[in-house]
Amino acid sequence: MAIGGGLPHPLLYMEILRNALHLEFIELHVWYTWLAMLILFTLALLVRGRLQLVPGGLQNVFEVIIGGLEDFVVANIGEEGRRVFPVLITLFLFILTMNYIGLVPGCDAPTANLQTNAALAIFLFAYYNFHGLRKWGPGYIKHFMGPMPAMAPLMLILELISHLVRPLSLTLRLFGNIRGEEIVLVLLFMLAPIYSTLPMYFLFLLAKTIQAFIFFMLGMIYLQGALDHAH
Repeated sequence: MAIGGGLPHPLLYMEILRNALHLEFIELHVWYTWLAMLILFTLALLVRGRLQLVPGGLQNVFEVIIGGLEDFVVANIGEEGRRVFPVLITLFLFILTMNYIGLVPGCDAPTANLQTNAALAIFLFAYYNFHGLRKWGPGYIKHFMGPMPAMAPLMLILELISHLVRPLSLTLRLFGNIRGEEIVLVLLFMLAPIYSTLPMYFLFLLAKTIQAFIFFMLGMIYLQGALDHAH
């Protein structure tokens, strides 16, 4: 990329690697997803190899993030939240890492692809319904019938539709926000020198963090609804 601006292709790096390995049949967003996984595994191994009673550096960063979000989940769901928290925090860190990859010139965020987001959304949908069924069994259907028996048939239809569109809502929300930011970032690189776009990085960094947190928070809300007693 030229210092004076210009980004001829936002997927340049991974496209070169894919072509060099003759793996053109693997989509580019999959390569970037693997890159996010590699980053997280590397950071996890680094932290695990340097665990200390008095945390410092990278360990301290992870403890603040994970500890704070765990307290947040437990405060909203209760002690049952500790059982589902590992999956929620994994989703948060995974989405956050994929979002941040899009800030690297020559890279594209995997979450700017509908297929990546759809996979995450369908997994979350299956996960919270699995916990609802495991806890309540056939009685889980009461969560879809509302508080008034007379309204149960109508509420059942409405609630089923509401739940079925959740994966679509999660997918499009994340895709729309991240893809929009990617397009703006590419246009800025094409129209202005790189150093002049640096202030925008802080705004995009915040926006990408918020999008990861929104996905995390919605997952927590869905799990809370599945685990709570039906009214």
